Amino acid sequence: MQNLPLDKKIILFDGVCNLCNSAVQFVIEHDKNDVFRFVALQSELGQEILNHIGINSVNIDSIVLYEPGVAYYYKSSAAIQISENLDGFWHFGTFFKIIPAGIRNLLYDYIAKNRYRWYGKKESCMVPTPELKMKFLE
Repeated sequence: MQNLPLDKKIILFDGVCNLCNSAVQFVIEHDKNDVFRFVALQSELGQEILNHIGINSVNIDSIVLYEPGVAYYYKSSAAIQISENLDGFWHFGTFFKIIPAGIRNLLYDYIAKNRYRWYGKKESCMVPTPELKMKFLE
């Protein structure tokens, strides 16, 4: 855990989920200020981070945004916090903060529950291209 970059926000994602992998690619494309780093939930480091912040990995089927030494967010709150840092009009995703988290998370949970059926699943976590390797933590 000491090797985590303190000046980066870390997105923990389901490395075998096609929807999640597409979301990671989207964030990379719109992260013009190089704010984020990525870790698969299934990885050793992903499990270590979850344990450190007190999230039971058995119960997590969500994206987690971890700001080392500051805070962590999951489900719709993580998505909103991520959108705050994206370029273009994507940062307007923060508008969804006006909707109570419980309602936002009902929709989030419905999508998360069906993501494999709707979008498919990989046999293993994605392997980043050499150009993107620095954005992924091991």
